[in-house]
Amino acid sequence: MTDPAASAEPIKRQPRAAATIFVVGTVLIDALAFALILPVLPSLLMDLTGEGVGGAAFWGGLATFGFALAQFVCSPVIGGLSDRFGRRPVLLASLAALALDFLLMGLAHALWVFFFARLISGIFAATHSTANAYIADITEPADRARRYGWLGAAMGAGFILGPALGGLLGELSPRAPFFAAAALAGINVVYGFFVVPESLAKENRRPFSWSRANPVGTLMKLRQVEGVGVLVWVYLFMGLSGFVYPAVWSYVAIGKFGWSEGQIGASLAYYGVIYVICQAVMVPYVLPRLGQRRAIWIALSLEVFALIVLAFAPSGHFVYAILLLALFTGMQDPALMSIMTERVGKDAQGELQGGLAALGGVILAIAPLMYTQLFFLFESGAAGVEFAGAPFLVSAGMSAMALLLFLGRKRVVSTP
Repeated sequence: MTDPAASAEPIKRQPRAAATIFVVGTVLIDALAFALILPVLPSLLMDLTGEGVGGAAFWGGLATFGFALAQFVCSPVIGGLSDRFGRRPVLLASLAALALDFLLMGLAHALWVFFFARLISGIFAATHSTANAYIADITEPADRARRYGWLGAAMGAGFILGPALGGLLGELSPRAPFFAAAALAGINVVYGFFVVPESLAKENRRPFSWSRANPVGTLMKLRQVEGVGVLVWVYLFMGLSGFVYPAVWSYVAIGKFGWSEGQIGASLAYYGVIYVICQAVMVPYVLPRLGQRRAIWIALSLEVFALIVLAFAPSGHFVYAILLLALFTGMQDPALMSIMTERVGKDAQGELQGGLAALGGVILAIAPLMYTQLFFLFESGAAGVEFAGAPFLVSAGMSAMALLLFLGRKRVVSTP
């Protein structure tokens, strides 16, 4: 165990166990805390607004948009600060803000307090992106996909455990899960402060620049890096496609299959277990044998197939069979992230991850609105056709676009 003074020294050789535990734990807590509040968020909003579930959804959607907007604007700034001052202080500040966010939501007795807490969380929503930069700092390029797989497994575990634990705590009080989430983030802040060393050596740091911190400018500059520009678009379409599950899966399961909440929860847990197995087993052992580029186009091809089947599936039995493909489709994210970090210098990993986090904010703002409106439009027949699976068909088109862009990039790169 290191003392606080020693923890400020950068990691020069292999990553210390404490650092690895902290980074993986950060991603786990981030996902667990987010998933923990999902079962009780409608109840809290109904309590704050005095409205029914429809009104709660309306205000919850606005809060998500505000969170996404703050993340889009501020993530490049946070990424640039991590390139200037190091990953450790940014991770600690982000976790502290996350703890404050959940604490304020748990204590909130007015809607404006809830919105204020969501804005704070959006401003400092850099835990995952800075964790990615930390991994890039301390890991050789050949091992990065495996380490990113660990982060993916931690996120999957958080989304498996979170809803179940949140539901149990919600039986005590709708506010109890918020306090539990705040406590988890606070514990990791304390652990990181006393134990975790800095990962970015001083010679690899660079001055902070407001021009690089411009979210639009950050995305444009990413396109100027050799081999990264097209990959940013691949990342965008992959993200838009993948968000169909958290955005409308529960709606589609009810409208298409007539599932109960318990059946929906069971299907999400099933998917989460498969995703964790993919990150913990397939990524470290199968992905290196396939190669990163081959793994991406195989995973995207299977993703297109799976989404089309889900769109037209006549019964819920098809769902469990088709979700097994997540054993392979889950490899696309760590493989793509590994390729992108290889294209960026050590002094710009924070900028890359900040830009991707900003892009994630765009996805978070666009995707839920797009998919929910598609579902209600086609499920109600207002579009002239009753087709509850429409969001998954559109999502398949997004994955197909990502696949075409990635294959096109391969042909360009392979040209002498």
